[in-house]
Amino acid sequence: MTATVEPTTESTTTTTDGYALEVSNLWKVFGPKADKLIGSEDADLERSEMLARTGNVAAVKDVSFAVKPGEVFVVMGLSGSGKSTLVRCLTRLVEPTAGEVKIAGEDVVGMSERKLRELRRKHVAMVFQHFGLLPHRKVIDNVAYGLEIRGVGKSERRKKAREIVELVGLAGNEDSYPDQLSGGMQQRVGLARALATDPTMLLFDEPFSALDPLIRRDMQDEVVRLHKEVGKTMVFITHDLSEALKLGDRILIMRDGEIVQIGTPDEIVAAPANAYVRDFVSEVPRDHVVTLRWVMREPRPGESLEGPVMSPDTIVRDAVREALTSDHPVRVMEGDELLGLVDDDDLLRMIVGDGDDK
Repeated sequence: MTATVEPTTESTTTTTDGYALEVSNLWKVFGPKADKLIGSEDADLERSEMLARTGNVAAVKDVSFAVKPGEVFVVMGLSGSGKSTLVRCLTRLVEPTAGEVKIAGEDVVGMSERKLRELRRKHVAMVFQHFGLLPHRKVIDNVAYGLEIRGVGKSERRKKAREIVELVGLAGNEDSYPDQLSGGMQQRVGLARALATDPTMLLFDEPFSALDPLIRRDMQDEVVRLHKEVGKTMVFITHDLSEALKLGDRILIMRDGEIVQIGTPDEIVAAPANAYVRDFVSEVPRDHVVTLRWVMREPRPGESLEGPVMSPDTIVRDAVREALTSDHPVRVMEGDELLGLVDDDDLLRMIVGDGDDK
């Protein structure tokens, strides 16, 4: 029997200790008397019925989650799911109707305009789908723009900008203008501009959606590489499941403004919370995502405990060759603790599915 863990559907903490971002009971309602909707019996209506009865739309509906420092947290959903509204609420580009947002323990919703401007300029940077580059300025000056707003001197900001231009793979293009660059290179400029101010957190709102598939893949690789190098906390919005699985340490799936499931990529694929998520992940090659943690089982009476040792975080495709060539089941161990066993049949059932929707 496959080892399973209950899927997570909401944040398990409400403390500020150790979190880069905390969102608690966040609502964004568009429509007349939006604030009156929350707490009323109409708040529980489905989106279409709510609109018909009240004239309101709950774009973000009672959402709670927490993000650790250095984590890549992906918010995924189809068009209209509320994901872009959610990310804009985090820095009040869209004003929340109710709820709490804390960045590094500070209350964003209650911030003064001055503090909010400081937050956006110094601590949180956004990368959008539309690059928003200044067409009359060279790459180096686009990258340095945030530092210029801060009042950093020209020589210092250009020195910093050149370092970041090299970091994102644009060295040699410092004196080009945006219209001389490809779409992928323009998005690198947008990414460099966000990094130049050395923010503690980066917010990405579907930044690669308009790019060709090959360029998009290159940019995803770039985000992975940059995260390894600079270690920034990242909140990444996307409608693309493969992008979410590739980038996310954890993934939040939204539908009609609500959280459907939060989990690691392997958890989302191996233990979907409901039929909606199950349909989402049905085409994913399971052996590319699922780890042995989701395949292992308890030893059977008299079963050999002499097989090769692997970590529970080993991806199935990386375990297949050794499992197939071993005369004994793979031992899944964490330190000195035996967590379970995995044999050929266990791997095969996971890859092809055994019809039980576990």
